[in-house]
Amino acid sequence: MIPGPRSFRLPLAVSAVAVLLLTGCATANLEQSLARANKDAASFTGGKLSLARDEDEQETRRQAASTLLSAPVGQEEAVRLALVNSPALQALLAQNWADSASAAQSGRIANPVFNFQRIAFEGGLDIERTLAFGLLDLLTLPQRQRVADQRMEQAQLRLTGDVIDQVTLVRQAWVRAVTAQQIVKYAKQVYLSAEASAELARRMEVVGNFNKLTRARHQTFYADAATRLASAQQEVRSTREKLIRLLGLDDAQAHQLKLPERLPELPKQPHQPEQVAQKASAGRLDIRLAQSALNSAAKAQGLNTITSFTDIELSLKRNTVFENSGPTTSQRGYEIGLSLPIFDWGDMQRDTLSAQTLAAANRLEATVRAAGAHLRESYSAYRTAYDISRHYRDEVVPLRKTIAEENLLRYNGMIIGVFELLSDSRDQVGAVIAAIGAQEQFWLADAALQATLVGRPTSAAVASPGGGQPAADTKAH
Repeated sequence: MIPGPRSFRLPLAVSAVAVLLLTGCATANLEQSLARANKDAASFTGGKLSLARDEDEQETRRQAASTLLSAPVGQEEAVRLALVNSPALQALLAQNWADSASAAQSGRIANPVFNFQRIAFEGGLDIERTLAFGLLDLLTLPQRQRVADQRMEQAQLRLTGDVIDQVTLVRQAWVRAVTAQQIVKYAKQVYLSAEASAELARRMEVVGNFNKLTRARHQTFYADAATRLASAQQEVRSTREKLIRLLGLDDAQAHQLKLPERLPELPKQPHQPEQVAQKASAGRLDIRLAQSALNSAAKAQGLNTITSFTDIELSLKRNTVFENSGPTTSQRGYEIGLSLPIFDWGDMQRDTLSAQTLAAANRLEATVRAAGAHLRESYSAYRTAYDISRHYRDEVVPLRKTIAEENLLRYNGMIIGVFELLSDSRDQVGAVIAAIGAQEQFWLADAALQATLVGRPTSAAVASPGGGQPAADTKAH
């Protein structure tokens, strides 16, 4: 302890600097965070992203959801419904608020500790007052604030990315639900055709016009069509329930949910490579997030390199001694506590920080290198799905329709029999189902491409459009 009135000058000056620095501490502002997410993901949120924090706001959201559910829910209506109704999305926003607040808190120093000690002794009284705080924390406060700012930036970018992921899931789930609903109608037509064919084959066998093998072939196709219909009906239920979960609908709302009868038509022209390249801005979320992680790791390394060696605590003291037989005396001063690096020099901490910074730098490089590949892959899947779907629409389905019309004329002219006519009808329906599957793949790839353009790559592999087509019929000869 160093007595004397001058001993307070340095600590008081440091305290004044601390007060000034604390006024510039980072603060988590939810409204600013949501506004920025709405700006960065405008094509996904439409500026409607918000967090309901009281009963009035929740009631407003319920009314908005009810309005959307009063009519068939299209793809963009499904997105708006998720934004106003999904508890999972609201939980995501609330968690980001908590993460941002935690990041802002890391940029502040601990509160000072005030100790008061009263000791009575024979003939007098000793009162000691101490105000202690971490001097090293105070000196490194500007660096702590910069690290906190980087962590808040990461939280902001993660929020935008998570919202884009959620919207993309909703869009794709909507496509699958409408597709399943559309396919099941044609699966019923195939089933009814196969049922009629099997019944006719049974009767032909009874009168001796069919042998057992031919009749069994028609019966097998009927059994297969029944299985496919059951699978298609289950797919309707499964895809619809997944969409309901993503929209956050309760039982009453799920009962109100109505979907369009068919997918939207293909656009007249697909996106061209030049357009895609222009939309894929340099500010991709994945690159920005990796860059922010590197900046945060580098700043944390610079800060913790200092703190890994030692820690310093500054205490301001004032003692007053009251003596019954003498004058009252006062003592003022300060005390500095220094952590001595004897057993732990902090080398492992510094190695950890260096490794984390190196890992972040390599993750950034990997992200930059992969960005172009993700975009090319996503666009290739989009363009392939568009070309296949257009081929089915313009070539395959019209040809099947022409064949069906010609076979109907041949049937009316008694050139072919009823079994050939039924088989051709099933082939036509199978082509339509395959065309719907190709259209589904296009809209899934379109949603994936929109996410990839802003830096949230999503799987968009093009599946075979013939997956929903019934097996080829075995014609009786």
